[in-house]
Amino acid sequence: MSGDEAKKEDVVNGKSEKQLEVLMWGYFPGVTAQRSPLTSPASVRFPETEVAGDSWKDVCAGGCGFGMALSASGKLVTWGSSDDQGHSYLTSGKHGETPEVYPLPTADPILKVAAGWAHCVSVTDKGEVYTWGWKECVPSVKITRNWTTMKNCEDEIVTRQSSTLTEQVSSPNDAVSGDETPKRRKVAPQQDFETSMAADETLSMPPCPVNLDPGVRITSVAAGGRHTLALSDVGQVWGWGYGGEGQLGLGSRIKMVASPHLIPCIDPSPNGGDSSGVNNQNSGGVAAEQQKSVGNYITSIACGGRHSAVITDAGVLIAFGWGLYGQCGQGNNDDLLRPTCVPSLRDSRIKAVAAGLWHTICICADGRVHAFGGNQFGQLGLGTHPNQCEIAPRLVDASVLEGKKARIASSGARHSAILTEDGKIFCWGWNKYGQLGLGDAMDRNTPAEVTLKEDYTVKNIACGWWHTLSLCEMTQSD
Repeated sequence: MSGDEAKKEDVVNGKSEKQLEVLMWGYFPGVTAQRSPLTSPASVRFPETEVAGDSWKDVCAGGCGFGMALSASGKLVTWGSSDDQGHSYLTSGKHGETPEVYPLPTADPILKVAAGWAHCVSVTDKGEVYTWGWKECVPSVKITRNWTTMKNCEDEIVTRQSSTLTEQVSSPNDAVSGDETPKRRKVAPQQDFETSMAADETLSMPPCPVNLDPGVRITSVAAGGRHTLALSDVGQVWGWGYGGEGQLGLGSRIKMVASPHLIPCIDPSPNGGDSSGVNNQNSGGVAAEQQKSVGNYITSIACGGRHSAVITDAGVLIAFGWGLYGQCGQGNNDDLLRPTCVPSLRDSRIKAVAAGLWHTICICADGRVHAFGGNQFGQLGLGTHPNQCEIAPRLVDASVLEGKKARIASSGARHSAILTEDGKIFCWGWNKYGQLGLGDAMDRNTPAEVTLKEDYTVKNIACGWWHTLSLCEMTQSD
């Protein structure tokens, strides 16, 4: 009996039929009549204009105030990011209040999508990459202003700019300035990252193809504050965008990489770096053995605000970039200009990693969760004081996780989420906009379970900067 025939028979016999649904919670300007955050999970309506028979396939988080998901036919669906005048937020494209297919310049199915605070990136089933948003984040685009000039230009155009913009995109030279100091904001959601259409048109680019070397086929993408990583089918990592803190792993504080460059995440040459890093000073058989233990290729990538993390086929976690809050897990606050192993996790096989604005979380093969970096809103889930950052990985051992194994991790700007093997969602961290899905706006410094309907089986989770999405399988009985 074929699958279709079996499905028809189940319907005739009154058996249950399963379908996928996307749930959202957090800040999606425009999706509610009151234009207020969603503090509990709410269903996302599938685009009415889509062809008959299409349905949800996966969730892809989204950027500041807008969600992203994929349909079964490979269409990119976005929604949420528009202000009272119908303008988009920052320079991430025109995402309407209701879910609609986003117009990309390709008919090929989209397999993966990611979004930072000011740009988006997608990859097709042919391994081709498209990106759009802030000009600095789009490769091979001539930048007519340097970052300082662009920021000054914004200050002149945007008169009601919130402290968040300064906090998240200030110049690297201002990394420890007062504006960068973590603090609870006193602005309405509508003020965050607000910009005028004039600024959007000046500073943004529509979806453009990314030119990679011949033969390079991309399978996954990740978007950070102003940088992008792309993973190829042979386990190589390519990067472009802003690299002032080393988040592009090229060994320098290069301000702008205007075209994709290969990042030496696994370098067998014995040339510098400390013994715990990917590059080591040993030679001969010892170096070969250490190289073997690190792995041969990359299997997973993640971008934080100004740092990056990747996992090798051997389960080794490698980090590079901004280290002010310990988000690279090295036991110090130094920036990492080259990919370097997280030393305390060398004996643990890592299977998943997620990076937020100032923090990193990862999942071991045994389902345990480790967290490190900034903890200003409890985003590490350790139950510690909000201002207590962790410069080395610590186990998230909350009692609610006892006996549970995490399998998927995701991070927003300042909140974290995991999906356990038994289909439970746990969130913690910043909750001003209800992005934890717990029915209130109170921050949590330990994991808390998100309550869903009994007929939902969670398949995936994805955190945007101020929101969370989940893909659920819903059982319906005739």
